[in-house]
Amino acid sequence: MEINAIDQPLKAVVLGASSDIGNALCIDWVARDWKVWGTYRTISPSVERLKGKLQGILQCPLDNAGAIEKACETLGREAKGWDVVVFGPGLQEPIGLFESCNFDEWAHSITVNFTNQLRFLRGILPSRNLQQSSRGPTVIFFAGGGVNNAPILYSAYTVSKVAMVKMVELLAAEIPDTKFVIIGPGWVKTKIHNSVLAAKENAGSSYERTVEKFKNDEFVPMSKVIDCCNAMIEGDKSALTGRNISVEFDRWNESQFTNLLSENPALYKLRRFGNDL
Repeated sequence: MEINAIDQPLKAVVLGASSDIGNALCIDWVARDWKVWGTYRTISPSVERLKGKLQGILQCPLDNAGAIEKACETLGREAKGWDVVVFGPGLQEPIGLFESCNFDEWAHSITVNFTNQLRFLRGILPSRNLQQSSRGPTVIFFAGGGVNNAPILYSAYTVSKVAMVKMVELLAAEIPDTKFVIIGPGWVKTKIHNSVLAAKENAGSSYERTVEKFKNDEFVPMSKVIDCCNAMIEGDKSALTGRNISVEFDRWNESQFTNLLSENPALYKLRRFGNDL
């Protein structure tokens, strides 16, 4: 994909500036002189370090509809004409077989990972900047595993992420003036893995795999995730919108990527396999 420099500072809202990826995006975009607003669930050292650097930072736990409504009202005024919104929060719990999980915890995970992220989006969409016709305002979500297989023990997290993949395609079809992309970051060294490490053997094979990743330091570099996000923001809306892009496996940083997508409307979208049999 041909990456063109953005010619003016953009306005960005990072839902989950306390997440590792969200925090890294805030730091990168502030360094580019963008105007950045962030939200957090609980205060942390990483959030404290952002204070004074962002245009504003608000507490907005994603299991609280009232807090989401209040944050959207504030950001609708302060960040009016936003160019980018990114959704950083992710919750892997509860870890366990579906029939063994506490269902209220299971439903809570769906709320945090899917439903209330869309609640926030619906509240902030009206204040987007529609002046960038070719690039368009950009909304970025993050995907997880489970699109091509059936990982056990993480059904709430997995079904939320798979549903969001389809929702991104639906949003792209319904709202053509805005670019919607969902990015699969792969194995990045973030605190989301702490829940697996804490669960130990109850996390199944994921525990051994996570331990091995940390032991060998085999992670997708955070810088590559940031570069991919920036490529999605800078890239052509008509080619990118509605897609599920993999940081690790897709050729998003190559000049011919836009042409590849334009020639394949179903590429990197959720589809049923075997219709040609």
